[in-house]
Amino acid sequence: MVGLSFALGALADAALTWRLHEFDLGSARVTTADPEPAHDPSAPRPVERPGEDGEPPPAGTAGVVAHSAAVEILRERDLELPVDEVDRDDLRDTFFDARNGRAHEALDIIAPRHTPVRAVDDGTIAKLFTSQGGGGITIYQFDPTATFCYYYAHLDRYAPGLREGQGVRRGQTIGYVGCSGNASPDAPHLHFAIFRLTPERRWWKGEPVNPYSVFR
Repeated sequence: MVGLSFALGALADAALTWRLHEFDLGSARVTTADPEPAHDPSAPRPVERPGEDGEPPPAGTAGVVAHSAAVEILRERDLELPVDEVDRDDLRDTFFDARNGRAHEALDIIAPRHTPVRAVDDGTIAKLFTSQGGGGITIYQFDPTATFCYYYAHLDRYAPGLREGQGVRRGQTIGYVGCSGNASPDAPHLHFAIFRLTPERRWWKGEPVNPYSVFR
């Protein structure tokens, strides 16, 4: 009888251990899964959106402070406008415009096709990427400190010889305005975005910064 009780107790302990093991595995699957759902890398997803439905966050929140600090840092650099012959006064804030159910998080700069697109800052070409249904022909450029990424989309083509890992200078031609990807063929423009990189420095991921605020 003692032997039977011992055996039954051992089985119960084993069952409990297995249930705990299953729980641990389930927890591991949750905690180690990629927090970002699958998405088009041509459209960087922020780590933390400015607010629900693309609305600005309430005044006094950490998000506002962080965004304001990023804007001030970039304003001090006096970034170059990325499209030739465009006046800052003609820019329109399209950051919070709706695009397929979410905030645009970028600045659209209307310009004729083939207009040169210039690097807004010194830095490095982090990624050249083509998305047929998204940004089309795109460039991801890191700033010199790898703190911010500048994103240029809907290009017609790259500047000759442009390559990943290449260092570029502020004002250097890196591409040309177009309407590749999901841009309308009748409305060539540059889709320009800025996002602050996460510590992992992934070229497609970061917190969005409003370029309109930076250029104003």
